[in-house]
Amino acid sequence: MSTALVAANLLVIALGFFIAYQAYRGYRRNQSRTMLYISVGFVCISLGGVMDCSLLNTYLPNLLHTGFFRTGFVLAGMGFISYSLYH
Repeated sequence: MSTALVAANLLVIALGFFIAYQAYRGYRRNQSRTMLYISVGFVCISLGGVMDCSLLNTYLPNLLHTGFFRTGFVLAGMGFISYSLYH
């Protein structure tokens, strides 16, 4: 496992949660449900990134259907973001 790959995965995850936090702050400030959906979408996408992270595969190598759950979280996140664009 490459240290650079783990660091890059953690950076992507941190950036996703930072974007979700900023969108949530926008929701609280303006009471915009669109920002709430964007925030939830980025949390789901970031959780999918956590499941893809090399650290998770190292500590839980026998986790069944990791790809299925990862894809489900990313799909849900994209769905929330898409919904926010048309809501």
